[in-house]
Amino acid sequence: MNNDLLDWFMKGDPSVIYQVKRDLLDFEEIELTQDRSKILKKGWGKAFMDLRDDNSCTWGNGIYSPKWISTTYTLLDLINMAPPQDKRIFQSSKLLLEKLWRIPEKKKERYLDLCICGMLLFICCYVELNDSRLSEIIDFILEKQFPDSGWNCRWEFDTNHSSLHTTINILEGLKMYIDNNYMYRIKEIKKSIIQSHEFILMHKLYKSDKTGKVIDRKMTMLSYPTRWRYDILWCLDYFQSVGQKFDDRMEDALEIIMSKKLKNNTWPVQQKHPGLIHFDMEETGKSSTWNTLRALRVLKKYKKSIYTQLFQ
Repeated sequence: MNNDLLDWFMKGDPSVIYQVKRDLLDFEEIELTQDRSKILKKGWGKAFMDLRDDNSCTWGNGIYSPKWISTTYTLLDLINMAPPQDKRIFQSSKLLLEKLWRIPEKKKERYLDLCICGMLLFICCYVELNDSRLSEIIDFILEKQFPDSGWNCRWEFDTNHSSLHTTINILEGLKMYIDNNYMYRIKEIKKSIIQSHEFILMHKLYKSDKTGKVIDRKMTMLSYPTRWRYDILWCLDYFQSVGQKFDDRMEDALEIIMSKKLKNNTWPVQQKHPGLIHFDMEETGKSSTWNTLRALRVLKKYKKSIYTQLFQ
């Protein structure tokens, strides 16, 4: 095992330590109770929770905006840390559902943006919210899947081609829905997920399916937090998390990820998406525990020999 890399991880935030032990060292969840309990008590998790307005149950004095300090984006940051169940996170998640989701009553009123639908589903299912409105969100998501099997927030205006950004946000929400044993329309959901994976693979994760050119260079850059913006590391980490089998069409993206590795066998943060933040978890251009963890999870699944050389 690469003791230097492991030692570096173990000096990091409790949320990273927990996920390294769970995902790279294969500890059983029952062995990690104490590690997980620390996530909201110290480090980044505590820092986020200390910024919560307990009277309004919000962060940043807003529900979806201002980006990136609003309640929605703070909860996304927190939940990606995998904290234990916490009543404050539950209360804020329930508030999001109350404030964000509703079915339009008039023709000119819009449904909720599909990217936000994916985020809302992800957050509410994480806290295991039992609410009939989650079924309404599922109905809307399934109804708005495009013929090419992805989704696009601009479904009212662009009916010809899905967006990788929207699709990954929807898929993350559907994964959390399945992981927490929600059953409404489950067979249709699983079918739609398989189809949408094909949509992403058809694009080799970041290329035009028509020209083969890179859709957006930012999709090849390593970001964390990802916010709503799709990139290849986010996609590959999602794929490994759902057990997607290796496909040759992943290869180009995997090679790009490998090319980002620094000499010390870590991966950096290469870009951050402009906006307000509560605080910087990690510096742009420097080694990132988050991106290194995520890259290693991907390699463990799809490039086991390389992973073994780096970490075992």
